[in-house]
Amino acid sequence: MALVVEHAHSSWSPEDEAAEMKELIATCGGMVVHTVFCKTQPPTASHMLTKGKVEEIALMCKAGGIDAVVVSCDLKGTQQRNLESDFGVKTLDRTQVILDIFAKRATSQEGKMQVELAQLQYRLPRLTGHGEEMSRLGGGIGTSGPGETKLEIDRRRIGERITRLQRDLRDVTQSRQVKRKKRQDQKIPTIALVGYTNAGKSTLLNTLTDANTLVHDGLFTTLDSLSRQAVLPNHLKVVFSDTVGFMHALPHGLIEAFKATLEEVQEADLLLHVIDISHHDHRKFYDAVRAVLDQLKVLDKPLIMVLNKIDKLEDRQCLNEFKMVAPFSIGISALKGENIQQLYLMIEKLLSQGTVDIDIVLPSDRMDLVNMAHGQGQVHEVKFLGKGIRLKASLPAKTAGILSSKQI
Repeated sequence: MALVVEHAHSSWSPEDEAAEMKELIATCGGMVVHTVFCKTQPPTASHMLTKGKVEEIALMCKAGGIDAVVVSCDLKGTQQRNLESDFGVKTLDRTQVILDIFAKRATSQEGKMQVELAQLQYRLPRLTGHGEEMSRLGGGIGTSGPGETKLEIDRRRIGERITRLQRDLRDVTQSRQVKRKKRQDQKIPTIALVGYTNAGKSTLLNTLTDANTLVHDGLFTTLDSLSRQAVLPNHLKVVFSDTVGFMHALPHGLIEAFKATLEEVQEADLLLHVIDISHHDHRKFYDAVRAVLDQLKVLDKPLIMVLNKIDKLEDRQCLNEFKMVAPFSIGISALKGENIQQLYLMIEKLLSQGTVDIDIVLPSDRMDLVNMAHGQGQVHEVKFLGKGIRLKASLPAKTAGILSSKQI
């Protein structure tokens, strides 16, 4: 059982903050038994919270039934230790709760490395001594001089581990870049699904590509970028990539740790911004995702607003408000398959803005070029003539240029 301490620190109301924190704690397997609202501006250096609130919460903890206190903002190491000492129970901040969820959700080797990196980067500046235990010398054979304190050893080991993880993740990034270059050489467009956590991105990926990825009604179900190839109705091959869900005030360290995954967003040709339009806070979710996209510097990319879960709407008038914000917006139900064909057509329209129509005659022994056209665009006609192969197609500009240079 947990007690949540909420404070006013953003455009979100304290009640909305508390509701989201309750979801985060439930995802961790906890249950909120009390919520206390506090003003923490300006914060106190020693505790973040005012003396009166600390005493009030301490009395609640002493009454029993509370195993942990969660503060909805980030705490410094000293503040966290002081609060934990006064409360007498485990005390966490918002980032620690999110990291705990990430640790539970990580399944791939890359995902586990990213979570561990984020945890260590969070822990390192908060690593301070705890009495005699942390000031003991790491003596013994091979130790010259006074030796290192246990604290120094811990800091050094964590620093070394961070360096190793960063190197390994760079290797992962290079591997991704090789795969991405192969797709780029083949002129296969990449479409990245982005959105607030639990907006339905994984369900949409399954619907678009038959990916059979894990779908769960909860926060941060997907941590790993998952890419699947699909063929649009106009026969254009594309790659859809699912990404980690966003959240308002997402800690900067988490964005840094997941850079390798988020590169799929930065390199994509088109973004699908998936919104749970049935949620009463969908407008705030929209703003939160836009803030992260701005951090990633991708707001200038072509984008479709995918207003998901319309099957849960009683009144669909709210869909019209987004048409004022984004001309390319569409209401769908990824779960029910509603309007998926219209979404395909919208994707085709945006991607086709870079295509070229060709009507050429290729050498009769160059069926490989015809196959290239089939694989990278829409072929309208293939006709075998006495002098060669006539090809009519709509293709990416670079592919059209390659084929046009081979015509007879």
